[in-house]
Order: sequence, then C-alpha cells, then structure tokens
Amino acid sequence: MLRKILVFGAALFIFISCGKKSPQAPEDREKTITILYTNDEHGWMLAGENHSGTDGLMALWRQQEGFSENGPFLVLSGGDMWTGPAISTWFQGESMANVMNAMQYDAAAIGNHEFDFKVEGLKARVAQSSFPFLSANIREKSNGQIPNFIQPYTIVDVDSVAVGVIGLTTTSTPYSTFPTNVADFDFIPYETALEEIIPQVKTAGAEILIVLGHICEPEMRQLMPFAAANGISLIAGGHCRNLVGEIINAVGLMKTSAYLEFYGKAVLTYDMGKKQVKNIQIDILPNQSTVSDAEISAIVGFWQNQMDAALAEVIGYTENGIARESAAMQNMVMDSWLQTFPAAAAALSNAGGIRQSIPVGEITLETMVGLLPFENQIIEIEMNGAEMQQWAGNFIHAGLRGGNPFIFADSSAIIDNQIYPVLTTDYLYARDDRPFQYLDPAPYFTAVHYRQPVIDWIKSLNTSSGNPLENYLDAVGRK
Repeated sequence: MLRKILVFGAALFIFISCGKKSPQAPEDREKTITILYTNDEHGWMLAGENHSGTDGLMALWRQQEGFSENGPFLVLSGGDMWTGPAISTWFQGESMANVMNAMQYDAAAIGNHEFDFKVEGLKARVAQSSFPFLSANIREKSNGQIPNFIQPYTIVDVDSVAVGVIGLTTTSTPYSTFPTNVADFDFIPYETALEEIIPQVKTAGAEILIVLGHICEPEMRQLMPFAAANGISLIAGGHCRNLVGEIINAVGLMKTSAYLEFYGKAVLTYDMGKKQVKNIQIDILPNQSTVSDAEISAIVGFWQNQMDAALAEVIGYTENGIARESAAMQNMVMDSWLQTFPAAAAALSNAGGIRQSIPVGEITLETMVGLLPFENQIIEIEMNGAEMQQWAGNFIHAGLRGGNPFIFADSSAIIDNQIYPVLTTDYLYARDDRPFQYLDPAPYFTAVHYRQPVIDWIKSLNTSSGNPLENYLDAVGRK
C-alpha cells in the first residue's frame, strides 16, 4: 500500500493520495509500523572509521530491516542535517539533501544548524527536499505565527494508519547557531507549542502521535508526563550526543548520537480496532555494513567528484593526525589568528567552532572546510586587562598563558586598566549571553574567515612526510 501524506497549509489540510485503501480484512486488526531514525547527521554521507556512511546505512535498511519504499516504514531525521564535512558544508547542504531524498526520508525536524547558511539557505533546502521540515515551536516575532516555509507537523499514511509527526526545535537555537540568522524568530516552550498543535493533528485524523524533536535527553524526559497524558507514543530527540532507547509508561524515547554512527529503530504495534498503540520496541543499532547501496553510492560519488574539483589542493602533511579536542589543535587555530593580526594582544574563541580532527597524511582544503565549517569571521574588540583576564578562562585562547591571573605569552604582565585589542569571532560577538558586545559596542570587522589564517599558516610551513606539521605545533594546554 503506497503511503499518503497530509501536508499542513495556512488554512486547510491537503490530502495527497498515492493510492486507494483496500478493505481491511477481519484478521488484519494489528498493524506493525517500523520507524527508521537518524539525527545530527551533519553531512556525514561518506563512510568513516566508526560508520559505513549513507550507502552502507541504506544497504542495512534494505537487507537487515527489509525496508522498501512502499512498505510499513517511516524514515525520520531529528535535524542538524548539513554542517559538517566539506562534502556537505561546501555545498551548504545541497548534497546531503540530495542523498536524503534518495533514502526516502519522510520528515525531518529543524535543528539549530539548519540555520547556519541563513534563512535563505534553509529555504533553498526546503524547496529541494522531497520531505517536509517540521517545527511547531518556531514563531515569527512580528506576528507570532509559524513561518510559511516551515510545517508544524505532517501526517503520513503508513499501511492505512495515519501517523502524525510533530516537530520541535531546541530553544537554545538563538545561541547555538549564528544569532542574527534567527533574529526574527522566537523559539517558544515545547509544551506550549504541543498544546496548540496536538488538537490540530488529531482533528486532521492522526491515529498515532510522534514528537520529532531536535532536543536533548533531559528535555525529552521532561516531556514524558505530558506525552503520556496526551497520547504521544514516541519522542525522538537529537542535539546532544548520547544514545537513548527506552520505554517509560508506554512512551518510547529514541535518540542516536551523531554523524550516522548509529540509527534508531522503533517498531510500533497498532490495534486498528481499539485505535491504540499496543506495544513499542526500540533498538539503537550501529551503522556497520559490509555492503553498500548502489544508488546512494552513485549520488555520494557525484558529490565527491564535485568536492574534489574544488577542494583537493594539498596544503600540508601530518604524521600522526591532530585530534579535534587536543591542545595542539586549539593552539594551532588560535595562534594562527595572531600570526595574521600581530597587533592584537590576545585571541579568544569557543572550542565548539572546531568540528573534527585532522587525519594522518596529506592535509587538503577539504580537511580545513570540515575542520572549521561555520561562516564565522574574525573581529577585533577592545578590552581592558581586567576584562580580558576575567573572560579568558572561559575560552580557548592565544597570546596568554597561566591563569588566574593570566600573563601574556611573552611573560609580560597584564595591566588591569590598560586597553588591549583582542580577536574573537562575529558569532560570539552576536551572542547576547557572552560579554563581547557589551564590552565594545564598535568592533572592527576584519572580513577574514576564521579558517583562513589556519590555512595560510599551514601553507607557509611547507610541511611534508619528512617535515610534518607536528614539528611546529604547541601541544601544551593553556587552561
């Protein structure tokens, strides 16, 4: 039985039918629906050390789970689909949307990183994708309405059962993407949004309710009593990196980590006569496959060729690789800023802007785009010595050493009432939960992307297998 989708509109619900329902046989009183789930894919379509990529995952779904496009399956994403490796980031998510279309996703929650390429970038991916982007708790500040490019929910007919899927977006979005990208939106409390939307979904005919949330485990658990009281059978989450798979008071909780290392599988047994979910089984399974899906492999291969054409330039060499969260990595990024802007006294940034490790061997521009994937630029602000010392311990930094009190890297003292030029990112400056915009209301915008100094510094060293990058790194922690 081909599935049918009810699409939310501004003033009416449109029923798109891909086939006719056959009469229900008396013995066909129970339906089994399998939900295949990923979250925080972050563009990791290529296989990595810990997972088999999208072509391996699709092969697992087909061979291990028996997935077919017309079978009793629902394929869902918990959001944060794009920003990550260069094969996705360089194309602002277009490549990953292409892959997810081919993987037959039915819906995705809107995550905070869906806004990384501004609202225009998100709208482009919405237009490209064959599945709806869901969020019930995003509101336009101007009128309190859900933006017209977002659906609060969708209803999917899976084997003659109407499954209502309601989206939620983390309320931390104003701080976990570039703040100005979402300046026009409010992210209202989850329960407030659900209280408004659930009656609409039920009126539209949903028989099973699922919350598809880009939210962390504590938030999922906080919603449990509300879910149990309002007929929600499953809460799927994201945003944070731990695995969740359990059933509490007949409500399932499901969340994978990230990067397609795992997928979630929820099997719901629905009693057609009693109109209720009788049983839920949840498994979190590794994306480890020895085979690949030919169609997905071909799509990924196309984008690999596109990326290679743009980003194959070799800029350096590392003998051992550089771990994402290592002191060597943090120091390299921050010190390169001061190499580019030597008049600055110090540099402060967040470790979260560094997104992956540098693998052993040749370092290419592709590596660097994945390493520092955001559209952040370096700015220069003025801070006095006391302010610089107060905040330095909260960030990775360059130009300073010690701590409480700090001193400059050349061992000179920091003078509390002296004004110093300090480098940071426009992303951190835009966040009103950070001090920078209050310390200096008129920063200097350098128009230099935050990854460019790192690229320039590595290039300048002319590293090779006989002269690896490790020879130039500072691996001593500064906190």
